Amino acid sequence: MSPLEDLRERWMEAWPRALACWSPFVKLRDPVFCLTEAEQRANNLSESFAKIGLADQDIWVGLVEVDRRGLQDLSTEVLAHEIGHHIFAPGDLGDHARALMRARRGLPGQEQHAPLIVNLYQDLLINDRLQRSARLDMAGLYRRMEASRPKGEKTSSLWNLYMRIYEILWALQSGTLARGPVDDATEGDAQLGARLIRSYAHDWLRGSGRFAALCLRYLIADGKNQPRLVRAQLDATELGKGGEIPMGLGDLDPGELSECQHPSLDPVLTGLDGEGKEEAGAGEATGQAREPFELGQVLRAMGMNVSDEDLAARYYREKALPHIIPFPRRELPQSEEPEMEGLEPWDFGSPLEDVDWLESVIASPRVVPGVTTRQRFWGKMDGAQPRVEPVDLDLYLDCSGSMPNPRTSMSFLALAGTIVMLSALRVGSAVQATLWSGVNQFVCTPGFVRDEAALMRILTGFIGGGTAFPLHMFRKTYENRKPHDRPVHILIVSDEGVDTMASRDERGTDGMELARMALEKARAGGTMVLNLWSDKNLENPYFKLAAAMGWDIHRVTGWEQLVSFARAFSRRQYYREPAERRR
Repeated sequence: MSPLEDLRERWMEAWPRALACWSPFVKLRDPVFCLTEAEQRANNLSESFAKIGLADQDIWVGLVEVDRRGLQDLSTEVLAHEIGHHIFAPGDLGDHARALMRARRGLPGQEQHAPLIVNLYQDLLINDRLQRSARLDMAGLYRRMEASRPKGEKTSSLWNLYMRIYEILWALQSGTLARGPVDDATEGDAQLGARLIRSYAHDWLRGSGRFAALCLRYLIADGKNQPRLVRAQLDATELGKGGEIPMGLGDLDPGELSECQHPSLDPVLTGLDGEGKEEAGAGEATGQAREPFELGQVLRAMGMNVSDEDLAARYYREKALPHIIPFPRRELPQSEEPEMEGLEPWDFGSPLEDVDWLESVIASPRVVPGVTTRQRFWGKMDGAQPRVEPVDLDLYLDCSGSMPNPRTSMSFLALAGTIVMLSALRVGSAVQATLWSGVNQFVCTPGFVRDEAALMRILTGFIGGGTAFPLHMFRKTYENRKPHDRPVHILIVSDEGVDTMASRDERGTDGMELARMALEKARAGGTMVLNLWSDKNLENPYFKLAAAMGWDIHRVTGWEQLVSFARAFSRRQYYREPAERRR
């Protein structure tokens, strides 16, 4: 057995002890030990000697690096620390993402360092608990790491602050861990940092932005490159790799803005203005939306490989879910129920499950497939209950240059479209979605579909060109539509640019005639919801002509009003009391 294989056996024996440092009931899968340089590189352990992944509750340990740093007899300390990331800080991907978002707010201009700062902050919380409650030698672990520092490597100001915080937390003599000079400013910040760790140990998420603000000036002083000893602490920077996007990240958390201040301004830590007093405005962020691009930056900082397309689809779907209501359905006089009308021969090529074996045996005790086999055939009869018929949706979203890009900024057009689309799919309707901008600038689904992913790709796309309504879509969709086809409601979301519908199409046909034809053949009405700054816009002859045709023109004065419109859309158009529908 090689020395590293022997080391692996000893560390595996320490695994139950490490688990017991947190609770005798903690259950995690066994850690993965890397015995070669190649294995360490494959698991991204070229500098750090351990890391975790929250997606599958994994722990990786690079024993080559452990041996190089002289940490062979600190197995319980190292393993218990990694376990702490799984069950204490961060514990899950959602809290880790929220910590990163707060840290970014505390690091203006240095947001790229948020994963490092959050990792250091969580390590402080975990190590302080293990040193004091589990009686592990976490201070000895850092002394060994300091001894393994390459000769001539300069101590960074951030690492010096970090080590001084540990000295204060554990009542160690100055210079035990912090080997660099500690001036009065650094000493004051270290005292604040130690108090922050103790004060927010049971509500650590609220302290993440404050800790980031404390570290900001040290990051700026150190520049872009952190020493190898700092990078070796990065055991929790790719926690989201291979995981699902956490729910609930589209909105700012309460207090996210006000709680990312420097700890010197926190009355909980300073004792000024009433210790323990909740800050004014702690809930000011409730309900505020996070921009999609910001969410994407955080998810990628967690190690998630997510495309802009998938991120936008998840973002708008999550924000739409609280607003979804059943899409309209029509009640027809009678439903149809199947009625058996007789038997017919079953032959090869028909589904095997269609064979009526009882009738086949009655016809002949010797069953000969295709000769004596029988199957039932069915007709239809009127049922006792009314038949419910879903109304399909034909959705047109304006995507000209004046509209926001849904994949970078919050777009109420995309959100309203998502609310209505998901409501339609919920009750069995099909949806055709068209994103339109200038002449020949449009994308659409291949007809009426029930593929949510395909629809979200359209609704969260962006063109950003001129403005010209795609009149050819009316002709393509409705010119050959039959009376027995399902009814369709046409919904157009735009601004005054929708009056380009009054122009002529590529064949020279009057656009308003196409709009009239589409409305008649859709058979379930049409709505234009338009962002118009004044009632005077409705005096446009185009709008008067459209209203005379039967289009329902709904005016909003701000895009944010589209959310309320989308919620009320189904009820406003179709949801009447049964007695009203019968009249």
